[in-house]
Amino acid sequence: MNEIKVIEGGVTAAKGFKAAGAYAGIGKNAEKGDLALLYSEVPGNAAAVYTKNKVKAAHIAVTKDHLQDGVAQAIICNSGNANTCTPNGVEIAQKETELVAEALGIKAADVLPAATGVIGVPLEIAPFENTIPELAEKLSPEGSAQAADAIRTTDTYIKECAVTFELNGKTCTIGGIAKGSGMIHVNMGTMLSFIGTDVKISKELVQKALSDEILDSYNQVSVDGDTSTNDTVVVVANGLAGNEEITEPGDDYKKFCDALHIVAVDLSQKIAGDGEGCEKLLEAHVTGAPDKDGARKVAKSVICSSLFKAAVFASDANWGRILCAIGYADCDFDASNIDVSVCSATGTVEVCKGSASVPFDDDFATKVMSEKKVTVEIDLHDGEEEAYAWGCDLTYKYVEINGSYRS
Repeated sequence: MNEIKVIEGGVTAAKGFKAAGAYAGIGKNAEKGDLALLYSEVPGNAAAVYTKNKVKAAHIAVTKDHLQDGVAQAIICNSGNANTCTPNGVEIAQKETELVAEALGIKAADVLPAATGVIGVPLEIAPFENTIPELAEKLSPEGSAQAADAIRTTDTYIKECAVTFELNGKTCTIGGIAKGSGMIHVNMGTMLSFIGTDVKISKELVQKALSDEILDSYNQVSVDGDTSTNDTVVVVANGLAGNEEITEPGDDYKKFCDALHIVAVDLSQKIAGDGEGCEKLLEAHVTGAPDKDGARKVAKSVICSSLFKAAVFASDANWGRILCAIGYADCDFDASNIDVSVCSATGTVEVCKGSASVPFDDDFATKVMSEKKVTVEIDLHDGEEEAYAWGCDLTYKYVEINGSYRS
């Protein structure tokens, strides 16, 4: 088996991973839960990336401290409260890890805390004390969906993905869950993603793989232009697949990175497609860019344009807004020969060629843009690099959700 296959199972698809979710009373939705626990039967080499917002959730300081040795075995994550700008936030986060360690018989330093929800609301330790023992008892290899549900806030559905592939004749798996719907303008390097893999890979390479990967997946997502205080992505590799340890770049490392990319892009698209109040997933694909960074910036500039996002909501092929967003991207390229097409399951319509208007059927263009996924194809004709970015349309519902978020 040489190909990478998408499978069921989420973050617990890989060998040795278990998960659970429960309601602790932190959030307001008892039906979905608000506290998730992820656990590997053995400690794993781990890596993480975090928000670049200067105001950071308290859990990030604890996670960074606990990951100094590059090892983790469990993740505890609550929804309903961001644990950001709280007077005792770090103490709460640290205490959570101690409670998990006690319940599972592992080291507190191998437990990573995370949180999502409203910023600036006091958080108490009692819900964690009361619920973590229950979570430890409920841990299951089938618990991915339950954990994914518990970390949701305004998300309308759970987000999970898993893939399987072979290394050295050993079946390997990477699986993950994510949450994110609003306050999404990822810049790492509120959105959370936790990935578990049974691949045996060195600490240095698992961090390199994640740090490189986010540039073309998570960092290319924007719903509303707001970079959360809580953004965190964690990968734990427990090595239980039994492959020869990946210790240097090569064919095995590339296969691992390719598999990680599939999981990360799938979760990124699900986050973008579930933007608060959205009706459509918006994708921008830039080709012909002079450099990779420029391709990324142009793609993200288009999906971040509020004017174009509003046009997508109205199924209006207002391509001038696309050219405008391309033009203010913070990178250098020749803007004199840009081609733009709008695509969906209905078909493709060219709306701009050589940075100028071309005749097109407006009625057909409206049908193309009425689909649930709309892709903007942009060819800069100024190089060989390409990149993708994902966002969503801007709807009346977005304002309604965020006007009443705290209530």
